[in-house]
Amino acid sequence: MAEKNRYSDTELEDFKSIIIVKLEQAKQDYELLKSAITHSESNDTEDTSPTFKVLEEGAATLSKEEAGKLAQRQLKFIQSLQAALIRIQNKTYGICRETGKLIPIDRLRAVPHATLSIEAKQAQR
Repeated sequence: MAEKNRYSDTELEDFKSIIIVKLEQAKQDYELLKSAITHSESNDTEDTSPTFKVLEEGAATLSKEEAGKLAQRQLKFIQSLQAALIRIQNKTYGICRETGKLIPIDRLRAVPHATLSIEAKQAQR
């Protein structure tokens, strides 16, 4: 039996539905992170003593920095998922960009935006 060189249209549709669900969730998470950065909480430092105000402002700044980092990471994840949808459309989804072989279905179900097989990923180290 010849080795498959791409996933079938049915398999690609299955992956597409998985990716769309993950993409919608990722977008929701991104919006939550963005709102955490841009909107101040109603629980601010206006009603606390000056001693605690400095400490709370520092914590709020640190929290916004962490939320900013998470938002950047989430945006990168969204872009990776969108790129995976383009690969599905081009029928190149699931093909390792290093080896040219199919990435196993189990890996793609776990990491639907993967572009490398586990072997190729390990070889990069």
